[in-house]
Amino acid sequence: MLCLALAGCFVFADQSAHGQGGPEDKQQPPAPAKPPPGKPEPPGKVEVQPAARDDEIRTRLLGILRATGWFTDPEVTVKEGVVFLGGYTNDERSKEWAGDLARNTEGAVAVVNQMEVVTPTVWDFSPAWEELQSLGRGFVRALPLLVVALLVMVLAGGAAKLTSHLLRGLLRQRVRGQLLREVIARACGILVFLLGLYLVLRVSGLTRLAVTIIGGTGLIGLVLGIAFRDITENFLASLFLSFQHPFREGDLVEIAGTTGYVQRLTSRTTVLMTLDGNQVQIPNATVFKSAIRNYTSNPNRREDFTVGIGYGDAIPHAQEVALKVLADHPAVLKDPEPWVLVESLGAATVNLRVYFWLDGSRHSWLKVKSSVIRMVKRAFQDAGVSLPDEAREVIFPDGVPVRMLDGQEAAVDGHRPKASTVPPEPEAVSTEAEGGLHTEAGDIEEQARQSWSPDRGENLLATAALKLPPTDTDHPRAG
Repeated sequence: MLCLALAGCFVFADQSAHGQGGPEDKQQPPAPAKPPPGKPEPPGKVEVQPAARDDEIRTRLLGILRATGWFTDPEVTVKEGVVFLGGYTNDERSKEWAGDLARNTEGAVAVVNQMEVVTPTVWDFSPAWEELQSLGRGFVRALPLLVVALLVMVLAGGAAKLTSHLLRGLLRQRVRGQLLREVIARACGILVFLLGLYLVLRVSGLTRLAVTIIGGTGLIGLVLGIAFRDITENFLASLFLSFQHPFREGDLVEIAGTTGYVQRLTSRTTVLMTLDGNQVQIPNATVFKSAIRNYTSNPNRREDFTVGIGYGDAIPHAQEVALKVLADHPAVLKDPEPWVLVESLGAATVNLRVYFWLDGSRHSWLKVKSSVIRMVKRAFQDAGVSLPDEAREVIFPDGVPVRMLDGQEAAVDGHRPKASTVPPEPEAVSTEAEGGLHTEAGDIEEQARQSWSPDRGENLLATAALKLPPTDTDHPRAG
């Protein structure tokens, strides 16, 4: 009995030394430490044999360390369940991983991690080479996807160009504005191209990026609209102007206080050639928001001026004299008929306002107005109608005796000298100083051709040549 008891004690002691006691006496391995982010997760438990010996633990751990390829000259020594790790590694996380692996191995009582972390030298290109190899492998894996994406983008680009071309042909008869047609065609082409880009991103697995691009176009447009408000405003105004056609090339217009002939309409400005021969560029936004007076849309133009006669003159007689001048003038239109109206009673004159119409496409209103004023003044003088000034007039009822020198006749007792019996020469319709009555549109057109235009953008107006001025044979000068 004593021998059996001693044998049982030796067996119990031997099993306890090897860690193989009963369930209640078996030592539990420590819980594995949670690795930091980015470190490989160690296995939860490594089983060797139901009864693990030191040499078995060493063989198993050494095989695992060599299989990873993360360690240089790995060494594992196990004494009484205590694991000693040695060797070299380039990463601190790999060292921690090896220690966690040894702790989780069945039969390991404790772990002494003696591995050394070797800092790579500056001239160690292995990480770069490994990264290049990884990129190469990723490129090879993505090569089929890139081929499909390139094919889809090529097809989308071709479809976008085809869509723009077809829309230009369809809109040529429906939309008169060339710029508007171009904008609509290009916008539809861009939409087709964006659809192709969306498909490529979806196939690539970048669905969120695709939705961001499609949804972000509105936000990008809003930002660009605020940043380039003036440019956008002028561009949109050019669209509306080319669509509405308030004027044509060569029309005489007045915009924002500037009068001139329209030369071109670009996507930014409207170019006018003024009557002084100066080139003026007006932003399209200003043109669109301003009142546009087009003198060419209706060639007939009415002009007027004021003339004052004396209080002692008969108003109907003066009206008949002026109206006869208008009726005989070759540049004054008969329909609408001219008027001579009493406008006001001045301090020393009765003011008459003369209205008449002329064809602005053939005659210059400046020259015709000058001619009519000159001829009305001459007709009033010939008819004895006085043209007093605004100074106060002093009337002597009995006349003022005047003595003339050098044998000239004198007016005595208020009697005027006898009028000459020689009839006055007829007044010329146009004098040399007025240079004819024809319009100066042709001269200004020639000035425009010789001038240099700083805005060389595409002209959005239909080509319309200026009307040629009439020759002097059409309206010969009187006298």
